[in-house]
Amino acid sequence: MDIFMQAAIEEAQKSFEQGGIPIGSVLVHNNKIIGRGHNQRVQCGNPVLHGEMDALQNAGRLPASIYRECTIYTTLSPCSMCSGAILLYGIPKVIIGENKTFMGEEALLKERDVVLEVLQNEECIDLMQKFIAQSPTLWNEDIGE
Repeated sequence: MDIFMQAAIEEAQKSFEQGGIPIGSVLVHNNKIIGRGHNQRVQCGNPVLHGEMDALQNAGRLPASIYRECTIYTTLSPCSMCSGAILLYGIPKVIIGENKTFMGEEALLKERDVVLEVLQNEECIDLMQKFIAQSPTLWNEDIGE
């Protein structure tokens, strides 16, 4: 498996172990992780701290030219908010662990010429299915239902 997706999965597992939503993400520039994070809405009581947002925040303030050379890895298809951040910062490529348990704004990203690769990674699928079965109310809260 790709080392970067594995790092995103490790972040998702960290969130799950903390009682949070198991979604992880890493921001990669020139084959190096420059930001990593996981969904911390529950842990931090922060409604916008999704995995991708946490990875971006942990990468710190960067010049626009860096974002335009990055790939973001995420264990789950990006929601509207995270897709908006991807578009805002001009991140050209998104590697998605899976979109079976949740289909985010992939059509919008494609429409804006973002390259998407969906892996349908079994580890990502299993982790989300386990979480959704255990915590359906928390999951629905996370996706705005």
